[in-house]
Amino acid sequence: MFDKDKLPQLKSSLEKYDELIKKMTDKRPERKDVFKSGSGEPVKNVYTPLDIENFDYTQSLGMPGSYPYTRGVQPNMYRGKLWTMRMYAGFATAEESNKRYKYLVEQGSSGLSVAFDLPTQIGYDSDHALAEGEVGKVGVAIDSLKDMEVLFDGIPLDKVSTSMTINAPASVLLAMYIAVGEKQGVSADQLRGTIQNDILKEYIARGTYIFPTEPSMRLITDIFEYCAKEVPQWNTISISGYHIREAGSTAAQEVGFTLADGIAYVEAALKAGLKVDDFAPRLSFFFNSHNDLLEEVAKFRAARRLWARIMKERFGAENPKSMMLKFHTQTGGSTLTAQQADNNIIRVTIQTLAAVLGGTQSLHTNSRDEALALPSEDSVMIALRTQQIVGHESGVTNSVDPLAGSYVIEALTDKIEEEAMGYIHKIDEIGGAPKAIDNGYIQQEIMDAAYQYQKDIESNDRIVVGVNQYQIKEGSPKGLLRVDLSVGEQQKKQLVDLKASRDNEAVEKTLVALRTACQGTDNLMPYIIDAVKVYATLGEITQVMRDIFGEYQQNVMI
Repeated sequence: MFDKDKLPQLKSSLEKYDELIKKMTDKRPERKDVFKSGSGEPVKNVYTPLDIENFDYTQSLGMPGSYPYTRGVQPNMYRGKLWTMRMYAGFATAEESNKRYKYLVEQGSSGLSVAFDLPTQIGYDSDHALAEGEVGKVGVAIDSLKDMEVLFDGIPLDKVSTSMTINAPASVLLAMYIAVGEKQGVSADQLRGTIQNDILKEYIARGTYIFPTEPSMRLITDIFEYCAKEVPQWNTISISGYHIREAGSTAAQEVGFTLADGIAYVEAALKAGLKVDDFAPRLSFFFNSHNDLLEEVAKFRAARRLWARIMKERFGAENPKSMMLKFHTQTGGSTLTAQQADNNIIRVTIQTLAAVLGGTQSLHTNSRDEALALPSEDSVMIALRTQQIVGHESGVTNSVDPLAGSYVIEALTDKIEEEAMGYIHKIDEIGGAPKAIDNGYIQQEIMDAAYQYQKDIESNDRIVVGVNQYQIKEGSPKGLLRVDLSVGEQQKKQLVDLKASRDNEAVEKTLVALRTACQGTDNLMPYIIDAVKVYATLGEITQVMRDIFGEYQQNVMI
């Protein structure tokens, strides 16, 4: 990329440049902005080969589709196929969400992404006391296979790829999806999609956990094992940095903590007797895309390179697919503002470009009104069109990794990789991600970064348009999507009807079998599938597991 023999000459030129800059700024000072990245790292005014003087093209960059995959996991990337355009959707009832899914497919969405309501995420049926007032609010309510059948009515599961943002009860929702496929005549080996299934980040950043760490890891490795044999096209986990970033982490922390979680899942699977190349190709990741375009591009490239090295050098993976970090991206929800909500369209466009230039495999774009409510249909349309315009009109998809070789991109990629690896080493010293979570190390690091970010906004060191600069007087927002409380009452009635019409003797039999299996060492997936097929509810199934496994108690951070 450059002649190393000429670096001394370049250094002299840079010194002259610095002198020129000093003379200029003495006469005309630079803007009052604090020149820092989105993560708060200082940004130099110019980058040169001196910033990457130890750069080795073959070892650090290579070719697209080849180890260490810095430039992408496919040789031709988007010249062959654009990323999967997913729109995260789900609200109220299965019927309402089904209508939204069909609308999105008609508008060109190439993958579905299911948002579940809070009771579903923590394993409660809609008639549970703790579900009161929350049914259908932040996603769709799924109490049983009956709801899942309605959710995917008219949507052929052999033709779509479905992502489900579900963690603690992921095994149950996956079982329901497999059962719906069977009812449609689609065998499990034809199903394509992803379950998030990442419980460690729930303990770190999000909070929708149910069981303690050990049984939670058992459920995850049971899914790995079952899907490797029965659902081979399914991505069994989406190891998620998204929520870590939403909680306030820096870009390097997002990479470091996410990959540390990934290491823990690989180690748990190996301990359970699985072979790395049998399950690792179906691991996937989920990252956030923030506003700092260049830092975010570098972050994605650094994560890909670092994971390839971890899998090859630490775990001895031999299958190239085991070393490929394939990831879904969602634009940054925490960057959206309630003030001047239309500004969020521009923010999401920048974040979309970052994800695409960084080589994502699938993408969800947030809607302009999500800081205020669930997205309206018009807002979802704009968000989807943002992806389509970037994909078809911007030109950035015509070449693979088009920013490669930029001194600033390569310097930032190296820096984020180095910092992320530093966090991984620290977590290894503590004893791995579960122990680093239990003692609060990861949570404290994120809290400190979030506090600094907020301080920068309040001191105007970080400008957020419409929030601390360029404010205007605004009226009350109009046209927001609201979920009526009657949704909860409707779900309760459906549960009464379901329990009256199903074979309750068969339900009890499958729940007893599941209880026995939880007390032993059998893979739990076949037992869960048997239970959902006879319409045991989500809450009934998770209650059996709560009885045997107990519930996780979060350490209080002070």
